[in-house]
Amino acid sequence: MPPNRPTLTEVARHAGVSVASASRALSGGSASPATVARVQKAAAALGYVVDATARSLKVGRTEQLAFAVADLGNPVYVAMMRAIEGVVSAAGFRLVVSSTGASPDDEIELIRGLNQGYADGLIVSPLRITDDVIAELRQSRVPIVVVGTLPAGVDLDNVRANSTRGVGLAVAHLAESGRRAIAFLNGPTDTVPGRARERGFRQAMRSLRRKIATVQSVTATDFTHDAGEKAATTLLTHYQPDAIVCANDLLAIGAMRVLRSRGLTVPEDVAVVGMDDTELAELAVPGLTSVSLGSEERGRIAATMLLDRLGDRHRKASRVTVQPRLVLRASSAPRRPAR
Repeated sequence: MPPNRPTLTEVARHAGVSVASASRALSGGSASPATVARVQKAAAALGYVVDATARSLKVGRTEQLAFAVADLGNPVYVAMMRAIEGVVSAAGFRLVVSSTGASPDDEIELIRGLNQGYADGLIVSPLRITDDVIAELRQSRVPIVVVGTLPAGVDLDNVRANSTRGVGLAVAHLAESGRRAIAFLNGPTDTVPGRARERGFRQAMRSLRRKIATVQSVTATDFTHDAGEKAATTLLTHYQPDAIVCANDLLAIGAMRVLRSRGLTVPEDVAVVGMDDTELAELAVPGLTSVSLGSEERGRIAATMLLDRLGDRHRKASRVTVQPRLVLRASSAPRRPAR
């Protein structure tokens, strides 16, 4: 490089951002509009020009794959990430993980960034699938595998869990254990899992010929334990369940905290069942009964789909559904008979 030619490091320093941020902003990677504008202004002021040779090599092949999820702190995505990394690393690829939050706009920005060449393919697990997200997925020049339920007619590689049936397994188990007042603690119903699990609860209760009171089903603002605590507080203020089905393990942990704070024991007073069968379910006290949705299995299948797509861009789109499995622990044990 000529001695007087400005470097990317100098551009980053001039713009007040990290070198990595400057690189993403100039290469079309994931960066906010404000960062892109600031970096481009700094590059113009310094006379910086992107190395065309390096850029063309990057666009050609990065040996890098991306995995994008809503929340990197969710143990479901951690388990999925480990499974994906095991498959793609064996094939010679690095795995880059991104958190998009629950925003469809952030997912769209990420997909557009892929087309600028920072990764050879993407596995994405969107919480909210809008028409704009679907349009961007379809237009992508980079292979994409979606983990989660897609609308009918969307012809993309896809692996999903049957969480509707999973909730049904939980409700049936509690009913067979003699629980009569079964409540439901869901996550946001404008999300893909929220809608599916709400449907599962209503179908299961209908099959038992049990009506659902308005106060019997509550919706948390997020799929986190804090949101679970708040939603469980609302539930217990207006309803007295003898069992609670929760839309994931984090919500269940939050619900169990609230039950303890009110002097209620699990499972003697109230049985609790979660979903996802994460490590949290094993670590909880008492151990949390949970519906396994095959997080690791879905991750391995998605990674294999993506590698297959990279090998043959014209192959027919694959669609696989992983069936749920109820994992019994102490939190849903039947009540002990009175002495």
